[in-house]
Amino acid sequence: MLAARLDQPAGKPRAYVLFAHCFTCSKDVFAASRIAAQLAAHGIATLRFDFTGLGASEGEFANTHFSSNVDDLVAAAGWLRSEHEPPLLLIGHSLGGAAVLAAASRVPEVKAVATIGAPADADHVIHNFGASVDEIEQAGEAEVSLAGRTFTIRKSFLDDVRATKLRDHVAGLKRALIIFHAPLDETVGIDNASAIFTAAKHPKSFVSLDGADHLLTRREDAMFVADVLSAWANRYVPVPERPQPAAEGIVRVRETGNGKYQQDILVDGHHLLADEPSSAGGDGTGPSPYDYLSAALGACTAMTLRMYADFKKIELGRVTVDVSHGKVHADDCADCGEGRTGKIDRFERMISVEGELAPDLREKLVEIAGKCPVHRTLEAEAVVITRLGGEQA
Repeated sequence: MLAARLDQPAGKPRAYVLFAHCFTCSKDVFAASRIAAQLAAHGIATLRFDFTGLGASEGEFANTHFSSNVDDLVAAAGWLRSEHEPPLLLIGHSLGGAAVLAAASRVPEVKAVATIGAPADADHVIHNFGASVDEIEQAGEAEVSLAGRTFTIRKSFLDDVRATKLRDHVAGLKRALIIFHAPLDETVGIDNASAIFTAAKHPKSFVSLDGADHLLTRREDAMFVADVLSAWANRYVPVPERPQPAAEGIVRVRETGNGKYQQDILVDGHHLLADEPSSAGGDGTGPSPYDYLSAALGACTAMTLRMYADFKKIELGRVTVDVSHGKVHADDCADCGEGRTGKIDRFERMISVEGELAPDLREKLVEIAGKCPVHRTLEAEAVVITRLGGEQA
């Protein structure tokens, strides 16, 4: 039995992918866990599993070889197919990248393959065994220290990787391919990425992971891979349907169906998401409605100050507006003005301007900020008229 973890987005996934980890690693290695989490944020579910004899999976690692890893991948794809949906994308890290290249032809539903720091030949892994190679050849097996742990490597492993013609698999892939590789990867040199790219047919892409190490130990490197992967995969996996834009001047909001509260917002061709934070029962996938209200106040304030400065020909540095919102009782709000009772909404606005400001200009900017149209709307008695659409409307 293989141990696995399925990272799912809020709501129905738009696609399932299968992730193969690096040699002697596990499904919980930084690269796998961080990429899976970021893909979930993009609506993609990721199954990552431990190869036989590694992590929490059963079996003896000493009995495994490259071909058995490929069999494990095919088995995991079969589980996804029977329990959820077949994977549309295979992702492999290091030797796991070689494994997904070899396994792709055995998973017919796969439309695209991604490799991260993958070798161009499966037998590249042998260099990790150092002086133990001769002992493995002569004695049939040897204890090898890898990343601070000891593994039994048998001659059957060497024979298997040497017999694997990975470049033949790449040449006959017949799937879209994207290759991620760090130019200064000290474990698997960049020449491996060049060899894979050369052997592959189009469509193929290469992304340089400048500054990254082989294991993607920096969080930002793994996040970058996931973000690029998601954008690239949009050509090959279903893209979430967005609501049709309304007439000019109309803001259209529609439930996405992902999670409990997530909303699609279309504004003159611009697409936004809104959600509630997890503390309010949402998934935190976008700003809340009050966050957008605070953003509107902040944006309007900064724009109003810029218009004033331009009109008066004042050299005004870059403006920053911090806005916070809360509900307070009128009796506890000394600066909320007269005539207010009960619970009220209180927006606090902090304006910062780069550079020095004369005292009289500081006072004037506070006055001008109060003339911001959104500010005036919030303080006025606004009217909201609601109608129900449909055939009777």
